[in-house]
Amino acid sequence: MENQNSASLDLVWGGEGIAKVIGRTPRVTFQLLESGEIPAKKVKGRWVASRAKLIAFFMEDAA
Repeated sequence: MENQNSASLDLVWGGEGIAKVIGRTPRVTFQLLESGEIPAKKVKGRWVASRAKLIAFFMEDAA
């Protein structure tokens, strides 16, 4: 059960929340989300992403 709870805590909901994690403005973040350039999904009209996947994606890009 703990694995499910920790997985749900890893989720970042909404473009504004995702923008804070990746250090970009909401406007730029929504452009990245809509173009599919960052790992996220739309669930019932709201963006959601894994914090760990976002960090790994940008760390890989920086390397």
